[in-house]
Amino acid sequence: MLALRKGGHRDLERLYSAVQMDFDRRELLPKPAIHKAMLRGEQELLVFYDEQSNITLAYALVMCRGVYGYVLLKYFGVLPWFREQGLGVQAMRLINKRYADRQGILAELTVFDDEEGETLRKLRRFFTRFGYQDLDCALRIGGAPVDLMVKPLRGPAEIAPIAPRVLADLYSRCLRPASIERMLSFGAAE
Repeated sequence: MLALRKGGHRDLERLYSAVQMDFDRRELLPKPAIHKAMLRGEQELLVFYDEQSNITLAYALVMCRGVYGYVLLKYFGVLPWFREQGLGVQAMRLINKRYADRQGILAELTVFDDEEGETLRKLRRFFTRFGYQDLDCALRIGGAPVDLMVKPLRGPAEIAPIAPRVLADLYSRCLRPASIERMLSFGAAE
């Protein structure tokens, strides 16, 4: 059975290479910035593991402390050798349960170099299955367009007008203003 625990700094050291494989370098947060944010309780590394064997199967990095009450599911991945076993579904249920007391959970769906859009369609279908809804928000990360989605929990579904402020607040807890400006942009394509 899949279980969840809050990971520590050793877990980040061990899992960061998986994050680097699963996500484009343009959307990666620097490892030292994640360590600092974890120390301050502003980010959580969630480790999903098999209860019987204690083997790590999946991970999620969540920006969890902000003034607006939303959390950002920044990275979420199942380790490559455990994919296609339904673990993502089980892990997502645990994530939704963990943050049930928040206003909502944001997810950035960014796919670099996906000309046909198949990867993005699969991601959208997965998140929609769990109640995530599209936000009409022209967000770009590392120059690539982002489909921003929200799973409303205690707050409203339509938060597009405040989404830039919510994201800026969450990112400001781990990145300097100049780094945020380089990584995030709101509005039309550049």
